[in-house]
Amino acid sequence: MQGTLLQGKTALVTGSTSGIGLGIARSLAAQGANIVFNGFGDQAEIEAVQARVKADFGVDAAYHGADMSKPAEIEAMMQYAAGRFGAVDILVNNAGIQYVASVEEFPVEKWDAIIAINLSSAFHTTRLALPAMKARNWGRIINVASVHGLVGSAQKSAYVAAKHGIVGFTKVTALENAHSGVTCNAICPGWVLTPLVQKQVDARASQQGLSNEEAKRSLLSEKQPSGEFVTPEQLGELAVFLCSEAGSQVRGVAWNMDGGWAAQ
Repeated sequence: MQGTLLQGKTALVTGSTSGIGLGIARSLAAQGANIVFNGFGDQAEIEAVQARVKADFGVDAAYHGADMSKPAEIEAMMQYAAGRFGAVDILVNNAGIQYVASVEEFPVEKWDAIIAINLSSAFHTTRLALPAMKARNWGRIINVASVHGLVGSAQKSAYVAAKHGIVGFTKVTALENAHSGVTCNAICPGWVLTPLVQKQVDARASQQGLSNEEAKRSLLSEKQPSGEFVTPEQLGELAVFLCSEAGSQVRGVAWNMDGGWAAQ
């Protein structure tokens, strides 16, 4: 469904060339927002993603390949977005990576990379976006955390630490801007069938001699009571709500969409 809720706004979505970020970007574009994409991937595929968004929703789209572990590149991306569209009205901090190991075996470089990309990058984009948002007295900052921003899981120390950090950072940003038209909230997805999760499904199927469907059910049964994956489209519609006037008093929330995971 196409609408005009965000007509004339510009959304910058990090980690948006696939998966959750792409789903959110498409939902925002469907409401009229221009999109600045960011993420890694094949250049031709990234160009195709931009072209599809332009064709499907009649909005403008651009891309910046900033490495979200590098503050200087993040700053260049924010300057590019402001120069290209005049403003970043909606900032979606979605970029993230994962690595699994016990604390004592966790590679230091992996810890540093996860904290940089999953947590520190949101600080850098936010600090750079806020002055213009506050000057216009309107802005939406949406941090894609995880159900792991609310609960823990073994073998995921860096990811859980970063996502808990994102939830805390969201609350502080919301409080500091509570008397303005700038809101900040976190979305906390459970299992979403992104390319990253599909790799985990494939590995489980191979290791346990399961079909792909059996591996999906096995993965979901461990944590997600609904037995169904959350979709990027559902997360995108939640982001649209948070950007709407109806969501203007939702501030500092960590909103889990997780099939009941955190309710246990």
